[in-house]
Amino acid sequence: MKIANAVRMNSVHSDIRGPLYQEALKMMKEGTDVLRLNTGNPANFGFSLPDSVREALLSGIDRAVAYCDSRGMPDAREAILAYHRSKGLTDPCMEDIFIGNGVSEMAQMAVLAVMDPGEEMLVPCPNYSLWSNALYLAGAKPVYYRCVEENRWMPDTEHIRSLITDRTKAILLINPNNPTGVLYDEDVVKEILQIAREHHLIVFSDEIYDRLVMDGKVHQSCAKLAPDLPVLTFNGLSKSHIICGFRCGWVILSSPDHELDEIRDALERLSSMRLCGNALTQLVIPAALNDPESTKAMLVPGGRLYEQRKAVVDVISRAEGMSVVPNDAAFYVFPKFDAERYHITDDRDFGMGVLKEKHILIVPGSGFGYPTPDHFRIVMLPEAQELAKAVQDIADYLHTL
Repeated sequence: MKIANAVRMNSVHSDIRGPLYQEALKMMKEGTDVLRLNTGNPANFGFSLPDSVREALLSGIDRAVAYCDSRGMPDAREAILAYHRSKGLTDPCMEDIFIGNGVSEMAQMAVLAVMDPGEEMLVPCPNYSLWSNALYLAGAKPVYYRCVEENRWMPDTEHIRSLITDRTKAILLINPNNPTGVLYDEDVVKEILQIAREHHLIVFSDEIYDRLVMDGKVHQSCAKLAPDLPVLTFNGLSKSHIICGFRCGWVILSSPDHELDEIRDALERLSSMRLCGNALTQLVIPAALNDPESTKAMLVPGGRLYEQRKAVVDVISRAEGMSVVPNDAAFYVFPKFDAERYHITDDRDFGMGVLKEKHILIVPGSGFGYPTPDHFRIVMLPEAQELAKAVQDIADYLHTL
């Protein structure tokens, strides 16, 4: 007799590495080349870590042999504190910073520290499934607020207001956003923060793409815009410094009047349970945060991310039956296709067709909680010419349906 998994696992999913990904691995094992546009993993596409990061790792490796402070190495936390203070956060101190194995671990720990079973967190739709999964595992409930494509994927603040109940405890912003790649307008962020203020909600702010913003736009941290609110800010180096495999992320707590003291204590206990985060990872944090230029070089005309975005948007703008809101940041675009015209009722079937016919791995919009079968996410990491061909191949596949 089969043993059933724990009930808490029944809603947990990850389409980024789900059935389509497993089928792609099978095809690759059988000798088929597959272009994997499912994960934001720059090292797989010829990006390399900065020399400053490499040198910090190699020169400090002996320091990482022993367990470190469960919250993180002091010099790493000092660098994180300095970085966030440079972005206008004045409240946090060293004790408010926890370093872990990617934002993924810190998100899970923070949700466990904050949310009780049955409590609700307002979560954007579409959204990165890390957050909904963390809530499911905690026994809490994600409640999805709309982001409106016709308004450059800005959150619908009236919809947010309509969703608040006596069980609502927190609200999540992913800004810059995954999967849409947009940077929220500051006025919209301020309106969301005002809603949090009125209902005394804890703000979870996922800002890991804050250093990957293009077109001269500037990201503003929630904790800077609302120093009077309890805010948990999440960030890391995986994307900005091309070290996804290092699993380097952190959370920093900001709050007036010691409102988050019990949450900080809970995070200390959770951090102590796993002894410490990866110490090798923490060696590179000061060097990385003192080296913004390697990141900026990717984001300007002639830089890889800038040119690759242009390649994607140019092809989609010419493709019949497709459209896209150009991204402001990150590695992602979230194109729309005319599902009714092409008789598509299941975006996972569409993704499987693209994989089988064009050997391209994408993530269907439903993998990000999107309710209609007419979107997909791709990472814009291959070189511009290869990426343009891939997007054209997807458009061509649509026309065969």
